[in-house]
Amino acid sequence: MPHVTIKHFPRNFTHQEQQRLAAEITALVLENFDTHGDAVSIALEPVEKPEWHEKVVVPEVTERAELLIKAPNYRKQ
Repeated sequence: MPHVTIKHFPRNFTHQEQQRLAAEITALVLENFDTHGDAVSIALEPVEKPEWHEKVVVPEVTERAELLIKAPNYRKQ
């Protein structure tokens, strides 16, 4: 504990980018939770843009709004 999942539009991360992202997120988690680095897990979950609303906005944002510590401000483009 804790586990962090980042849902995002598909993007090819290099191994170096993944390692840097993991290190930076882990550092933030360690600053804010009473745990150690080996207890932190992080997942990247790509979601296609046409599926974003159905797979992320509704179940993760709309239906679980009480859990958000930062809400999105989606703008129509």
